[in-house]
Amino acid sequence: MRVLIVKTSSMGDLIHTLPALTDAARAIPGIRFDWVSERGFAEIPHWHPTVDDVIVSDLRRWKKSPLSSWLSKDYMAFRAALGASEYDAVIDTQGLLKSAWLIARLAHGEVHGYDKHSARESWAAWTYNHRYSVGRDQHAIERTRQLFAQALGYELTGPADAGIASDTLQSNDVWLIHGTSRADKEWPEEYWRALAQHLSGAGKQLHIPAGSDAEIARAHRIASGTDAKIWERCSLSDIKTEMARAQAVVAVDTGLAHLADALERRLIMLFGPTNPGLVGPKGAHSRLLKADAMAQIEVQDVIGALDA
Repeated sequence: MRVLIVKTSSMGDLIHTLPALTDAARAIPGIRFDWVSERGFAEIPHWHPTVDDVIVSDLRRWKKSPLSSWLSKDYMAFRAALGASEYDAVIDTQGLLKSAWLIARLAHGEVHGYDKHSARESWAAWTYNHRYSVGRDQHAIERTRQLFAQALGYELTGPADAGIASDTLQSNDVWLIHGTSRADKEWPEEYWRALAQHLSGAGKQLHIPAGSDAEIARAHRIASGTDAKIWERCSLSDIKTEMARAQAVVAVDTGLAHLADALERRLIMLFGPTNPGLVGPKGAHSRLLKADAMAQIEVQDVIGALDA
């Protein structure tokens, strides 16, 4: 059985999709997947052993200048790649009109997705051949697992398993993941500095990833006075390989936090305005700290959680 997955972004959303592939592989021996992903996250599908090909989309860029983009060579190559294979099923897990209309319907295969009450954008449901009801008040991982189970016809059993955890021996490393897409999800920089000083003094080797110029500058300030390693604009796969050895990870609500959870590392995840019931950590070794505002989570709260 060959299935195409449409889940283009974001990083956390792609990672939350991985357990559904593990479910399907257990239920349907020999099943194989192709996956449509935005270029910046195209490494992630390759991490799962059931994925063969990743069809790279630049939809975000194409939408900025649609008239020229839809006639461009790279968009034509994208459409050709979508139409190059016959699929037993195409599953649009994005639930958006753009993913349904501009991607899923162009592939060769019956398209499956959420019904109008379950999709993020109800109009997307009208483009699908098969529609399924999945409660929107559930965690993103469970919603996707249920969509796959209904679309491919099997019963869900057991806990979520992203299929990327390893038996890598733990090190003395602690990762501090400070960067996120929204200012109200950030933990105060002075708190990060205090935590870094505490952990460094306790003999921990710190790792601080940073992607943008602003994150790189902040990472260097957080690391001041320590021997922390700063990961500047590194590939997701390189970070995954090293994070798999971590003794612990402290993170705000961002994609790399979900990676740590999927890797089954000891994770302390900090939540302010977002709902952890929908996107929070699921791993047995993860726990969350929640407050109305991020500044209300004290440094000592994090230290206590790490000690526990």
